[in-house]
Amino acid sequence: MGLLTGLLTLPLAPVRGVVWISERIRDEALRQTTDPAVIRERLEEVSDARASGDISEEEASRQEQELVRRLLASRQTDKGAGV
Repeated sequence: MGLLTGLLTLPLAPVRGVVWISERIRDEALRQTTDPAVIRERLEEVSDARASGDISEEEASRQEQELVRRLLASRQTDKGAGV
């Protein structure tokens, strides 16, 4: 990037910063919802919460179903990508 280009695009620096932060947040959210290790960890947390009585059987079952759905979806995505 030349000096002139740098000076002309300087007012856009805050916008580029916001875009960069937004992309990092999106990447982390995607990782948290599709990473099998994170999903398995969350399943263990739900199981522990059920065992300690922090959540009801119905809520634990609902959360487990959603987590298993996400785990299966992430595996399908991995297979489709040739991983």
